[in-house]
Amino acid sequence: MREATSEPSARSALPFRSAVVPAAGLGTRFLPTTKTVPKELLPVVDTPGIELVAAEAAEAGAELLLIVTSPGKDAVAAHFADSSELEKELQTRGKDALVAKVRRAHELIAVRTVTQDEPKGLGHAVGCARDAIGDDEQAFAVLLPDDLVLPTGVLTKMAEVREQHGGSVLCAFDVPREQIAAYGVFEVSDTGDDDVKRVHGMVEKPAPEEAPSTLAAAGRYLLDRAIFDALDRIAPGAGGELQLTDAVALLISEGHPVHVVVHRGGRHDLGNPGGYARAFVDFALEDPDYGPDLRAWLAARLNG
Repeated sequence: MREATSEPSARSALPFRSAVVPAAGLGTRFLPTTKTVPKELLPVVDTPGIELVAAEAAEAGAELLLIVTSPGKDAVAAHFADSSELEKELQTRGKDALVAKVRRAHELIAVRTVTQDEPKGLGHAVGCARDAIGDDEQAFAVLLPDDLVLPTGVLTKMAEVREQHGGSVLCAFDVPREQIAAYGVFEVSDTGDDDVKRVHGMVEKPAPEEAPSTLAAAGRYLLDRAIFDALDRIAPGAGGELQLTDAVALLISEGHPVHVVVHRGGRHDLGNPGGYARAFVDFALEDPDYGPDLRAWLAARLNG
């Protein structure tokens, strides 16, 4: 895979250089498809979800995508490999538009993989990337590939908040209280910005009447490298898994500043077939080639 090649002066000015994408899961909710096709490569129209996430990271300034994979999931990283032979074949057929689509993943961002040998939780997956992140990097991004956060740009806002407040910054959505029991929920206080809150704690899947707020965690993190020390000091939870939220909670208890950016856009969950179907339809409706016919068909189908 390609390596990042930025000059030191430019690199030091970036809010973060590395973006970690945990992609070691088995994709059990998509079986039997995921017997052979990694969930992260399922197409949203014609582009794998992980490529959409990689594009978001690159747009925010990341230079290196660290994909945390499990043994046997080499196809995820292979999607970003050089495809010059295929490009040459397409060029000889005059399919320049397809050449651009095929080339995009390889040109987006440098990619490396790290292996998570056992499924020990999100915290463990993030910890697996420790040695691949430069010693001079004070923060790094984590993007969960199941989450599409729309429109893109929240990582840029998160970097601005870290620049102002320091510490770690997470992403949150404001969800209706009656739906809050399905989420991890932040306990927060106000700052001078309505879309930025200081985090004092987090509660997993609270009853609506007991939820400390209606701000639910989304799959975007900008973490200070102090998270690695915290991951070393937390105890495994259920199933022997290390939970990233437990490490964040430990940092909060020790005075480490943690904030959330409240994202006012949309979100798609690619981690289950229902959410994936909605994402596919949503993106297809916006596609100039497929959208008009699909919209007409859906209208007829729903009214039939």
